[in-house]
Amino acid sequence: MPIYEYQCKACGHRLEKLQKISAAPLIDCPTCEAPELNRLVSAAGFRLAGGGWYETDFKSGSKKNIAGDTGGEAKPPAKGGETKPAKDGAAA
Repeated sequence: MPIYEYQCKACGHRLEKLQKISAAPLIDCPTCEAPELNRLVSAAGFRLAGGGWYETDFKSGSKKNIAGDTGGEAKPPAKGGETKPAKDGAAA
């Protein structure tokens, strides 16, 4: 269920309400009881949870696991297997 934000036009009171998508919008302000509540447009907040969600799937090198799982994190490449570019900028 999404969390909707409301603001009263009469007194300026703001509130958040967890509601079903099919539920009718709130009308009456819980503070001043005036029928002046408006639903606000706000950004959806969500978190990717579980293994396998990374900051970006196309990032080179080590990846930051944004889900916080330590078991599925990718390991950085080994130091011995890295190739370095030539000093003059030409490919090796």
